[in-house]
Amino acid sequence: MYAVIRTGGKQYRVAPGDVIRVEKLASGEDQGSSVQFKDVLAVSSSEGQVGRPTGETLVIGRVLGEGRGDKVLVFHYKRKKQYKKLQGHRQPFTAVEITEISVDGHKFTSEGSRSYFIPGAKKAAEPAAAAAPKKGRKAAAAGEEKAPGEKAAGKKAAPVAKASSAAKKGTAKKATAATSKKK
Repeated sequence: MYAVIRTGGKQYRVAPGDVIRVEKLASGEDQGSSVQFKDVLAVSSSEGQVGRPTGETLVIGRVLGEGRGDKVLVFHYKRKKQYKKLQGHRQPFTAVEITEISVDGHKFTSEGSRSYFIPGAKKAAEPAAAAAPKKGRKAAAAGEEKAPGEKAAGKKAAPVAKASSAAKKGTAKKATAATSKKK
């Protein structure tokens, strides 16, 4: 059983138990409150049978929360005029779980709960990732210690100090002076 509803200028195919992101609903809608979609465009009771709703048709959902979508970058550019403008936009949404579709007095509900997106759940998972130990070269240099006498992996030995160019020139002059006296 599914229905096609219209809300926020968009159309959604929904079934009981589905979670959809609709355009942000009125601010009076709190998390856990019920919302009704009365603008039902089509109803299907089985696969391959779609029709216009006759009589009283209603889709009922439960608000899971509100959030903001991914950032969309808007870039305006005019060539040869040194004009560039970059602007970001995040569209607000309301996450709704469809709980019931009511057609002519018959109610269709979901069999069991499905996994769904809850806005704000991502923020709770981030601190756990930050507490995890870091991997890589920087972590090895920062926290891990090596045993005494053990060489660091992947590093070359320090180069041998070379004599300065002034010292080389001085010895070269002495050597030429000694050879000239012998002649």
